[in-house]
Amino acid sequence: MARTSLQVYHIQVKITLDPTLQLACELLRRPSVTPVDGGCQALLAERLGARGCRVLHLPFGEVSNLWVSHGSAAPLFVLLGHTDVVPPGPGWAHAPFVPELRDGWLSGRGAADMKGAVAAMVTAMERFIDACPGHAGTLALLLTSDEEGTALEGVRRVVAERPELRQADWCLVGEATSGARLGDVVRNGRRGSLNGHLWIRGIQGHVAHPQRARNPIHQACPVIEGLCAMVWDAGDADFPPSTLQCSNVQAGTGVENVIPGELQLTFNIRHGPAAGGTQALQQRVQSLLEQHGLEYRLDWTVSAEPFHSPPGPLLDAVRYALQQQVGAAPELSTGGGTSDGRFLAPHGVEVVELGPACATAHQVDERVRAEDLVVLSRVYQQIMERLL
Repeated sequence: MARTSLQVYHIQVKITLDPTLQLACELLRRPSVTPVDGGCQALLAERLGARGCRVLHLPFGEVSNLWVSHGSAAPLFVLLGHTDVVPPGPGWAHAPFVPELRDGWLSGRGAADMKGAVAAMVTAMERFIDACPGHAGTLALLLTSDEEGTALEGVRRVVAERPELRQADWCLVGEATSGARLGDVVRNGRRGSLNGHLWIRGIQGHVAHPQRARNPIHQACPVIEGLCAMVWDAGDADFPPSTLQCSNVQAGTGVENVIPGELQLTFNIRHGPAAGGTQALQQRVQSLLEQHGLEYRLDWTVSAEPFHSPPGPLLDAVRYALQQQVGAAPELSTGGGTSDGRFLAPHGVEVVELGPACATAHQVDERVRAEDLVVLSRVYQQIMERLL
């Protein structure tokens, strides 16, 4: 207990030097596992409201959404983030919702994904509004507590309910994109995500009498091998080749002498445009299943369609700001997971993602370099200045 208290005191002494780190710690202290927001959005709404921003809370069910804007004219520049985090899990070196600043690193659940970037966005907005209260266009911040979950009542719902969002010009997402150094990778697109839920039906029986049963585990083995060996496409200039990963396999009754009557398999396909779309992918999987003569049921869920934003004013501003602040140009990528940018890109909004290092996102002892958040806030501010 004494060690924890000392850590908290140590943080309070150190972070008074920089508002971005101070705000990041305030957010990290709030447990906000999806769909819980933990008071993060109320804190940020109060801060930005004090700067003359219009604040609109948009709750849907258990999900909290926040829309904050400054200015009223075109163009519209949206900063997009989320205040929810994944469950911390066991094995942390310190309490996951007690931020620790040690040896230049800030650790805590959400430090990388993505409370650190949210803090950098907010402090950048504050400085920008203070310096340019009569700026051109509209600067806005959209936050949700449903990014790490089903994403049904978060940005997807807000975009459907708020037509002005579909008219946005640019959207900067604070997802963790960087690799070895801050800003070395930015994303101007993402692959699609297609989930398959397969049930293979067999005939339950005694392991000593296999002739009277049909083992779905044995039937599934060549199917899994075929799925894993399938070449979906070769990728293209903007997207890597599409890939499939099996994520869950369940079968059996829990005893050793019973052949199970059913097997459940879950898999995910991350795909780019070269794959031909979700319908083409589904047809290829179903064709493989038919070849093996299975009795099965297959359900699909589409988490995301691929999107790609060609170079535009936002990407130019991101490149300029990174050159000025870190002295290097970023690599463009469409890899990684999905992001809420997928709900704005189909409306013609230029979407670019830039955030801190992604190496420890969702891991135990998640952390970011403290100085990276300070620099990231300056990068965000310079992007605002370049566009507005």
